[in-house]
Amino acid sequence: MPKYFITTAIDYANGDPHLGHALEKIGADCIARYRRLRGDDVHFLVGLDEHGQKVAQTAADRGLEPQALVDQVAAAFAAMWDRLEISYDQFIRTTDPAHKAGVKALIERMFARSRDDFYQKTYEGWYCVGCELFKRENEIADGKCLLHPTRELQWSAETNWFFRLSRYQEFLQQLFQERPEFLEPAARRNEILGLLASGLEDISITRSRLAWAIPFPEPTSEGEIQGTWVWFDALPNYLTATGYPDAAFERLWPADLHVIGKDITRLHAVIWPAMLQSAGLALPDRVWAHGFVHVGGERLSKSAGVQVALTEAVDRFGADAFRYFLLREVGFETDGTFTWERFDQRYAADLADGLGNLISRSLAMILKYRAGRVPDAGVTSLDEAGLTAVAQYAAAMDALDLSGGLDAAWGLVAAANQYIQETAPWSLAKAGRDAELDSALAAAARCLYRLAVLIGPALPSKAEALWRLLGEPGSPADALAWQQLAAPPVAGCQVARSEGLFPRQSI
Repeated sequence: MPKYFITTAIDYANGDPHLGHALEKIGADCIARYRRLRGDDVHFLVGLDEHGQKVAQTAADRGLEPQALVDQVAAAFAAMWDRLEISYDQFIRTTDPAHKAGVKALIERMFARSRDDFYQKTYEGWYCVGCELFKRENEIADGKCLLHPTRELQWSAETNWFFRLSRYQEFLQQLFQERPEFLEPAARRNEILGLLASGLEDISITRSRLAWAIPFPEPTSEGEIQGTWVWFDALPNYLTATGYPDAAFERLWPADLHVIGKDITRLHAVIWPAMLQSAGLALPDRVWAHGFVHVGGERLSKSAGVQVALTEAVDRFGADAFRYFLLREVGFETDGTFTWERFDQRYAADLADGLGNLISRSLAMILKYRAGRVPDAGVTSLDEAGLTAVAQYAAAMDALDLSGGLDAAWGLVAAANQYIQETAPWSLAKAGRDAELDSALAAAARCLYRLAVLIGPALPSKAEALWRLLGEPGSPADALAWQQLAAPPVAGCQVARSEGLFPRQSI
């Protein structure tokens, strides 16, 4: 059973989860569930980034100690991921003792192997607390960070440890030349190639007088123990989660896929590979940088007041419908837009009138005409459509085209509804054409089997409910179910009546 280690960006612990966080976790969860379906031994990592100046400031503003704040935030994130059915295997926190020890071990390894990668220097520049990064001139407009235009940039001047990132310019250019699939989609890769072409600058990796941080293992020349820059602490979470530096870490490492937002591509596709190369450790196989969720044409921003309450969005039609909307409408590659109008339209057309209606009418006819027992009959044109849909779905999901995978599944929904209209089982029953009726009913049941498997990664609870309605043993999430898509074993199964998996709702 092949290993598949998938991670998401660890969320910053200074606020509640929002739509952007949800898109990333739902997308990664969909991928993780699909890989399990295909028989992989999946380890799915999520977590929380709990150090840094921004967390310390937020805690102070609320009259809390930083640890008390991050404990509250961690509980809120974990509760939301449970509600959204995120099937993570591990929730890492950067305040965990094991993580702190792993970061220390990694930096010490880098010093031991590549001592010339580190030096001390006094640095002056504009620092964005929102990004926890010093900003270049092309990242500032009207004196503000492009990503956090409501925050005031802070001028910082202090003597810190620096990482000689410029040393890895040639290594990174060769990486992207030899492994173009390392960073996807292509638009994100082109952005990094442009950054490399302009030349890399060394980066400050410690902060003086920052108490809420992992202590940097090497003191300055003046004997000061500084705080580790939050990203030099956060990026290694993917490695420390494996148990590093314990030798058993190689069971999971290297990661098969890092799922991140496009705003932190440089950190994951430039700084993180350079750190690993400095330490002499293997690089992750692939980094996928998804787009942003926009609301009314504007990027989600808590500070700018552009947001939709995540709990309200999930409450509207339930977790599975919300997952479906984000994956199908917003997608997992470019930026997408959330609107209540489109959410309502997708629910009504795709879920209630599309899949929900297909399930209800198919099961009702099997109950009415065959007492709920699925007939044993040969393949039909609907089976051919089903096999085509499975192939299209697999191709899309392998390419991390999650919206395309759902397009394939709902293409089968449309084909099945059309097939029922054309074969008209009610007319066949009235005319006593039993063989043709058996053929139509069996084809519909096989189609529902296929759909239960295909929608499972995106709509896990509804897929399980459909599976139970079909009277199938086990789960549609089992690898065995995928293996049986060519000839679904539905003949003789006793189906149940659907009370409406996606009931019509008035908003």
